[in-house]
Amino acid sequence: MFIQTEETPNPLVLKFVPGKPVLAAEGTITFSNKESAWRAPLAESLFSIIGVDEIFFTPNFISVTKTSEYDWVLLKPQILGHIMEYFMENESVEIRSEPAGQGTPPSENIVLEADLDADTLEIISEIKELIDSRIRPAVAQDGGDITFERFADGIVYLKMHGACSGCPSSSVTLKNGVENMLRHYVPEVKEVLAV
Repeated sequence: MFIQTEETPNPLVLKFVPGKPVLAAEGTITFSNKESAWRAPLAESLFSIIGVDEIFFTPNFISVTKTSEYDWVLLKPQILGHIMEYFMENESVEIRSEPAGQGTPPSENIVLEADLDADTLEIISEIKELIDSRIRPAVAQDGGDITFERFADGIVYLKMHGACSGCPSSSVTLKNGVENMLRHYVPEVKEVLAV
């Protein structure tokens, strides 16, 4: 099995492309610590490597974030070994569902889309379409992802994942790239912020 590795704009993140589906379903999942990794056996395995700080799975690739104290020369072979061993026995990454009653309670500050007027819903739809069709594919090439969180008072709140999370150039990308594009196509957008 050949696993391609790619550098990302974030020096703490490497992108691993195993050449077969990583997630069986659409979407992405981030494991930001060892405690959350119980949901995916591959994530548990990768977190057993000292120096691994975060793991991001997409349908096509895995982004691994390291701590600044460790070097890729030491970590990369170990990570490749764990990924290769996992995919020799599995078709895709297994994601375990959360036990009943363990879900995060909804925040009181979150506005449900059902409570929004038709104009705002249309604006949100346009924003999501632009993010999905133009922004996410470009960001995925660099080992990351950007997802829509909410739109309120002209501000679009986005969440950065994978290589984008903590990347030195992510604020420039967010302001010069994403914000300019959204403001151009959706005049109601005044600003874009990361959450």
